[in-house]
Amino acid sequence: MLYDQTISAYAPALRALSTELGKAAAWAQTNDIGELQFAAARLAPDMYPLSSQVRFTCLQALQPLARLADMAVPEFPDDASDFAGMQAQIAGTLAFLDGVAPAELGDDGDRAVGFTLPNGMAFDMTAASYVRDWANPQFYFHRVAAYAVMRHMGVPLGKADYVNYMMQYLRPGTAPAA
Repeated sequence: MLYDQTISAYAPALRALSTELGKAAAWAQTNDIGELQFAAARLAPDMYPLSSQVRFTCLQALQPLARLADMAVPEFPDDASDFAGMQAQIAGTLAFLDGVAPAELGDDGDRAVGFTLPNGMAFDMTAASYVRDWANPQFYFHRVAAYAVMRHMGVPLGKADYVNYMMQYLRPGTAPAA
């Protein structure tokens, strides 16, 4: 249960983010927009830039492993300054996730999970409520923010890019004609 709600969900979303970054890199080159400009782009002055949103998406995919499986996970202390660096963070995260077995997260959704934020706020919850109320919202917040920054910059992305992994479930003969 915990594995399916975290790693099984995060890995396809990270692969979709990687594909979107590839499209953004190609679009940026075609439209003569520098990689640093993209990495520094943000939705609002008080929001983190694309490079941070990508890093935070990766970190939020790894953090549940540290808290639910008491596992040492990779850290990305710095934002990437270009598309290759952002892609490397995603690739490193996916490689780590691929090495985690479902049993390592366990099935006990009722076990206690506690954590403290850098500002001193502490939370106590069950593993299931941690995944539902903290881990997944944190992951998807940064995942959506990264997508939104790329759209804000003009990259022609759509919902089909955001959930490109859904095509594996498409019922044959139901796709609209091109």
